[in-house]
Amino acid sequence: MNEPTAPPEALALVRDHTIYACVMGSRAFGLATEASDTDRRGVYLAPTPLFWRFEKPPTHVEGPREEEFSWELERFCELALRANPNILECLHSPLVERLTPQGEELLSLREAFLSRQAHTTFSRYALSQHAKLLADVRVDGAPRWKHAMHLLRLLLSCRDLLRTGRLTIDATGHRDRLLAVRRGELTWPQVDAWMTRLQEESEQALATTPLPPEPDRARVEDFLLRTRRASAA
Repeated sequence: MNEPTAPPEALALVRDHTIYACVMGSRAFGLATEASDTDRRGVYLAPTPLFWRFEKPPTHVEGPREEEFSWELERFCELALRANPNILECLHSPLVERLTPQGEELLSLREAFLSRQAHTTFSRYALSQHAKLLADVRVDGAPRWKHAMHLLRLLLSCRDLLRTGRLTIDATGHRDRLLAVRRGELTWPQVDAWMTRLQEESEQALATTPLPPEPDRARVEDFLLRTRRASAA
């Protein structure tokens, strides 16, 4: 991630109004090495009066620290209701750095965001990443192994979500083999076959998943409205 370039007023929203902040990436997934960065993600609640102006507060802010990215609460909820993989995973990080009462209520809604839509969004994202890996193989003879590792982790997470109805991002149970992928110790055909098997297992799990067809949008919207009203008061 590049050096943050957000204006001071946007950075102040992150500094003064963050309701939830966590560490993501390899450190949250249980796949960190000595060379791993610390990727921080957060949610800020822009004060309601800022929406009364012609110029609305930003929906997201990069910074103020390197490898740090935050979303305004409404935008975060919108993306989570669409089953955006990166957003859903943020709600399940074991490494929480900041949590206000509003943040606690946001986390209590984790199950409200989950639905069978996750199969579509996770699969679509996986297909796009797989296409990039194939392009690398055609050009360079091998994929970017770190990206291959993270795609496998995502596929494992998707499969288990569909099987259990719970999203788990901790991949320590597969750490040794995933890190072997990152080091290039498996061949691309082996890795590609693993990806294919996980996709097939996800398809099978979809038929019996305990996940509801749609997320609980009304419950999330009630939280957002109450939070906005409290901020206005």
